[in-house]
Amino acid sequence: MSNHSSTFEQAYQGEPAVWLRYGDLEAAVLPGVGANLIAYRDHGSGYRFLREPEEQEMDAFRANPGVNGIPVLFPPNRYEDGTFTWNGRTYNFPINEPETNNHLHGFLHTIVWDVDFHEANEQESRVGLSVSIDESHPVYSYWPHSFTAKLVYTLSDNGLQQQISIQNHGNDPMPMMLAFHTALNAPFAPDSTAEDVTFHATIGQRRQMSERMLPTGEFQPLSAWEQQLKDESVNPYGEEMDNHYTAEPRNGRNIAEIVDHRVGVKLVYDVGTGYKHWMIWNCKASGSFLCPEPQTNLVNAPNVNVSDEEKGFISLKQGEIWEETSRLYVVKSL
Repeated sequence: MSNHSSTFEQAYQGEPAVWLRYGDLEAAVLPGVGANLIAYRDHGSGYRFLREPEEQEMDAFRANPGVNGIPVLFPPNRYEDGTFTWNGRTYNFPINEPETNNHLHGFLHTIVWDVDFHEANEQESRVGLSVSIDESHPVYSYWPHSFTAKLVYTLSDNGLQQQISIQNHGNDPMPMMLAFHTALNAPFAPDSTAEDVTFHATIGQRRQMSERMLPTGEFQPLSAWEQQLKDESVNPYGEEMDNHYTAEPRNGRNIAEIVDHRVGVKLVYDVGTGYKHWMIWNCKASGSFLCPEPQTNLVNAPNVNVSDEEKGFISLKQGEIWEETSRLYVVKSL
């Protein structure tokens, strides 16, 4: 790979974007739409690793930016009746999923982020983005904490690295619940089909979910197909998935992998062991994309009566920082 690298600002289908280039690799992030990393491509092979909106879909994407690129979810997934009480404080969120009467996916993926820098050298290209919430921000009314979220994306010989940090600036402890609704193309190669790919993830136990897609506190046995997904790999569209799992890292790595057997290439999504849970959704076995979603916490965590350790519930005291690093890269498949 050539190590030519650059960064620049240029619209992505009409939306302001910052672009990263490194050799054949290219990525674009949208600061005005929740710092969504909307594109990750390899021009040398024609691979498009993330599900991108078509030009005519941009208005729909802006209205609901949850199923393209890499949206930042905070707090992630569903909260029963849009509310929870923690540390003597009650939090109330808008009901944005009327069919379940839940709040879904929080606010970081829809609001405007700042671009702190973008820069390139011979080793990499990178962009840093951040958003700070305080009393002057509209979301403070339902998340009454002062904090800063920072994201840094880096392109290099090692693929696409993502570094996220959350710091509490307030006097009171703050709940920290985070996920990424990462939408991966499967297949990602232009001439491959759904039959050419297999999928593996370091899932553990499957959570039982209610009709409102909230954890009951119980577990369900894995199907034979899910067991194969866990142990080896399997076609990702063999069953419909909208499932919640514990994470079970192997060799110290918490990963989801898509192998395109036609081209002999494996896409590795190494999310880091700070994420204790997975949601995995394959859009009703659509055959085109799936979302392996690393989550720090159990869905509806504050309302579920299990230990904080089991549900991955994190409390940040004043000044404390939570941080994790993930990476998307390809290797030749055996």
